[in-house]
Amino acid sequence: MNMKKVLYGLGMVAAGAGIGAVTALLYAPQSGKETRKLISRKAEDSVDYVTERGRDIRKQAEEAFEKGREFAIKLVA
Repeated sequence: MNMKKVLYGLGMVAAGAGIGAVTALLYAPQSGKETRKLISRKAEDSVDYVTERGRDIRKQAEEAFEKGREFAIKLVA
């Protein structure tokens, strides 16, 4: 499958989930102040999650690069 289509699909799912979450929060049976606090906390949690996942992906990419580098060195030697 084309990677561009996969990323587009994942982006659409993420956008739909975000819209659904915001809609649910807007209709939540809480005061506006409580809802704003909840949205703020969730936004911070999301930033932390994305940052951590980015670190994980970078580490995996570095490991894959190193394995490929070692493999290439063995082929040349």
